[in-house]
Amino acid sequence: MAVQPNLPKWSTPERRAKLIDLFTRSGGFCVFGEKRCLIPEHHYSLFIEDLIDDWKQADREQRSAEWLAELKALHDLGEQRYPLTGRFNAISKDIFFDKQPLYYIQGLGISGLTFKPFAKVRLPSSYMRLYVDLGETLRGMSKNKKRKAIRYGKPLSESIENAVNRLVGEAVRHYLDY
Repeated sequence: MAVQPNLPKWSTPERRAKLIDLFTRSGGFCVFGEKRCLIPEHHYSLFIEDLIDDWKQADREQRSAEWLAELKALHDLGEQRYPLTGRFNAISKDIFFDKQPLYYIQGLGISGLTFKPFAKVRLPSSYMRLYVDLGETLRGMSKNKKRKAIRYGKPLSESIENAVNRLVGEAVRHYLDY
């Protein structure tokens, strides 16, 4: 079993084959085939030192490029960049506002005046808050579940959630129409 010696990083099989080919073609003398070459840098031993230095530099640049690509991939947030200049030019603004929901429900509560449930709703890209009366929508829930939904933001049952969303959606559309 033959043990492979520790080869330098630049020494790939293709590069070793290239060096052997250069040596066989030049016979150890001028790599450009001149019989009486007076330029020392063209002689095989000096020429391959420069060639190896070039290979090392190319490897460093390759590793650096790979490292930068990996760094970029690690820190990429997955945000879609629009090919347009500026974040909020006319077209980007339209795209952004089209993706916005109609409203955000910030919380549920019980009115201290009427003792009826209401929802605090925020309109997107606005400081406006609406307080929507929910009427009898929470009637089907136990008192404990209502309290947990109001105090701690626990999820409502699906049918009640749909009823709340329907009421809030109607109220927001009515507000936006006027």
